Amino acid sequence: MTDDLELRTPVTADDVEAAVAAALATLADALTADWSVPAGELAWDCWETLEHAADGLWAYAAQVGSRRTPTDRYVSLRWSRERPGGPANAIWGQREEGPTALLELLEAGGALLAAVVRTTAPEVRAFHSYGVADPEGFAAMGVVETLVHTEDVVRGLGLCWAPPAQVCERALTRLFPEVPVAAGDDRWQLLLWATGRAELPGRPRRAFERWHSAPLGE
Repeated sequence: MTDDLELRTPVTADDVEAAVAAALATLADALTADWSVPAGELAWDCWETLEHAADGLWAYAAQVGSRRTPTDRYVSLRWSRERPGGPANAIWGQREEGPTALLELLEAGGALLAAVVRTTAPEVRAFHSYGVADPEGFAAMGVVETLVHTEDVVRGLGLCWAPPAQVCERALTRLFPEVPVAAGDDRWQLLLWATGRAELPGRPRRAFERWHSAPLGE
């Protein structure tokens, strides 16, 4: 395990920016689409799903950036749902502006999280329900939230995309250290499998439960 940790390339603020940029480039082609359709296999529609992803980036930035918030709870944002069963968010897009509002929120949230991760000491810790995390952990969570929920939206809207493989690999090895990665494996498909969104030959379908937020080795 020690050798694996030493060889692993960490997730950085650059990866957050790359993930968000890839998502924006793909979703910009769907501004006139119907975003009320279901997002992949989720119980949320495409609007709700990307709004949730953007909200996550803003919330992660706040969580890492707040030094007053103890490591046993989230920062004191006001969370609410627009409907029963919908996502609980603190950040909401203006629906009258259309999907452009969601892309603005995603871009801004990614920039905030990247800036906070880039300027926060690696020794800092902040609460997450899956484990108290370091700045790298929140960067990885931001990457995964962006990539997998963009995939949900892409499936709903009938688009095609493939995010950067190296970004996928770094996030995968940080948050899912139990997933074996071989030389010829498709990193994006592995990440989708790890989050319960894909089937792979020789691997049973996985039901996502949680990722490993805490720093590896702690």
